Amino acid sequence: MTLADADRELVVEELGREPTPGEAALFENLWSEHCAYRSSRPLLSAFESQGEQVVVGPGDDAAVVALPSADADDSTYVTLGIESHNHPSYVDPYDGAATGVGGIVRDTLSMGAYPVALADCLYFGDFDREHSRYLFEGVVEGIADYGNAIGVPTVAGSVAFHPGYEGNPLVNVACVGLLDEDRLVTAAAQEPGNALVLVGNATGRDGLGGASFASEDLDEDAETEDRPAVQVGDPYTEKLLIEANEELIDRDLVVAARDLGAAGLGGATTEMAALGGLGARVELDRVHQREPNMAALEILLAESQERMCYEVRPGDVDAVREVAETFDLGCSVIGEVTDGARYVATFEGETVVDAPAAFLGDGAPTNDLDRESPPEPERALPEVDLGEAFEAVVGSPNTASKEWVYRQYDHEVGARTATRPGDDAAILAIREAGGDGIGLAISAGADPRWTERAPYEGARAVALENATNLAAKGATPLAAVDCLNGGNPEKPTVYDGFANVVQGLADACAELDVPVVGGNVSLYNDSPSGPVPPTPTVAMVGTKPGYDAPGLSLAGEGELLVVGDSTLDGEAPALGGSEYLAQFGGADAFPALREHPAALVDAVADVAALDSTLAVHDVSHGGLATTLAEMVTADAGATVELPDGGSLFHETPGRAVVETSDPAALRSAVETAFDRHGVASGADTPVSEVGTTTGDGTLDLTVRDDRLGYDATTITDLRDVIARELA
Repeated sequence: MTLADADRELVVEELGREPTPGEAALFENLWSEHCAYRSSRPLLSAFESQGEQVVVGPGDDAAVVALPSADADDSTYVTLGIESHNHPSYVDPYDGAATGVGGIVRDTLSMGAYPVALADCLYFGDFDREHSRYLFEGVVEGIADYGNAIGVPTVAGSVAFHPGYEGNPLVNVACVGLLDEDRLVTAAAQEPGNALVLVGNATGRDGLGGASFASEDLDEDAETEDRPAVQVGDPYTEKLLIEANEELIDRDLVVAARDLGAAGLGGATTEMAALGGLGARVELDRVHQREPNMAALEILLAESQERMCYEVRPGDVDAVREVAETFDLGCSVIGEVTDGARYVATFEGETVVDAPAAFLGDGAPTNDLDRESPPEPERALPEVDLGEAFEAVVGSPNTASKEWVYRQYDHEVGARTATRPGDDAAILAIREAGGDGIGLAISAGADPRWTERAPYEGARAVALENATNLAAKGATPLAAVDCLNGGNPEKPTVYDGFANVVQGLADACAELDVPVVGGNVSLYNDSPSGPVPPTPTVAMVGTKPGYDAPGLSLAGEGELLVVGDSTLDGEAPALGGSEYLAQFGGADAFPALREHPAALVDAVADVAALDSTLAVHDVSHGGLATTLAEMVTADAGATVELPDGGSLFHETPGRAVVETSDPAALRSAVETAFDRHGVASGADTPVSEVGTTTGDGTLDLTVRDDRLGYDATTITDLRDVIARELA
């Protein structure tokens, strides 16, 4: 850990002297890209984070959003948080992923919430590469073992394979928590004289310099050389910490809280003081330790897991200690909040750090980086047999069933999961006294092929796709958090792509009226294999009355219609970013999103709520080919006719296939939704009939005419292709 020369000059100017070794190391970690967002901070103001439902926005451990309720006295809140554990998951896929789960759960605890759901979004190199499968299997096992052990269900997420992740996988984990208004706490220190109490696991030497490690490119020898920077998780201690935190909040023993993550104890206590506009004094030798002869710097910066720092009133310290002992957790009174503006850390009577808390937390300068747009590729489409194309797209690891992954996760613990993984969105039952309850829908993911091909439009598509996933279950989007992953921002083309995904995501969420209430930035995801594609993971939640929702499996008793697809009415489809081109090569423009995306999302949600709706499934990755394949069951199939193969394979989001027993009611619901948004009925309300459902479990597909070069053709009984699963 070394402080850059330019940063050292700023520190010397502020302190009026050379920094101590402890100060230099703390500044280096707190001013790292991972903690200070030096390259991304200038871009993040593009996001709209306000709304009447937003209680706590960006800047704390997690965001807090109020759920809509018919009861004016009801104050049910949910927390939303997301984080990355990318570099650690390359070095040690099992512990790297597991501790990512633990970290985002503790972010939830620090707001006073109880964690009720997880969503994991995973990105790896090509599936046919042995190293990619090794990382994939280790990450899934780490998430499953940690999440299952702590009793928090994993209900949503995504998996994507792309050659750009071969040397640097991405592991993004989101958590949703539940709390009432009177349980809310934040990380901002409140009162001078209050004690700082460390509760949880003993501090060891694991995770030293983790924030710095996450802020630089991975080297070829990272799997061995950087192993000490990866934390080691203990989910059983985390479960005890969850329950202890619940009791501490119930008994009003916590004034403020921060989990110990990046930069360890130094990061947590500095940020608490800085957020509260106060100071802090920490005595490092008071910290309970699990290894002998630890140095001050190790205690200050170790990222050992399952630890929380609480601000506690002096009269409540003994009660906090009793709760910790009840749950067999370590407890140390390590210092106090002070009325000055300085952060002071001592060890055995010697001063290790003495610096302004706000300067430590917020003093890092932003980076002024160059941008350069790459050239646009020329359009070139392959000519492939239609049956071969359908089989390749539907059988791709990116579109095949991910049941192998999510069946390793406990997705029903807690008895809130009403719609399980494998659907467009999960639904949690949020029960209300004397009411029918609220369904909380959760969708999370991104598509690297979209944002690689067209960073701005691809990011807009990611936001719309997640919103459509919620709408397909009848839910209205409420709020979102994002995890913005990119390569080395010092490369102009990389930074240009990253800047474009930020703007695209911000614009789309504003169009959808979905506030982005928090998130995470992970840059320097670069390795000898090259930079990762710009990857803006979105975790979005929405609400609906009650918990029931239409499934995506066909009933075999209705008509098939597509909402939102203009290519079925003659508009030429664009195939850029599609699985079709990924399989067969070529290039094309990225499909333009339809106008009025908010109206489109509302229309799909209204259609999903109709009694005549039998099944709904959004159209995105793999296009209509994948959507139809996923809707067919052993007992219900479909006969479908499309104008051309391009309509089968393009991946424009904001579309949904609906099985209905009353097409007229569906059309009326769509027109009504567009009317509410000021769009004249019939002007932009696309609904297309594409076929009927059957009771024989087959998919018969006819393509009439094809701009991709196919002859009019029919392919029949695609059950063998449809049954493929990633394994």
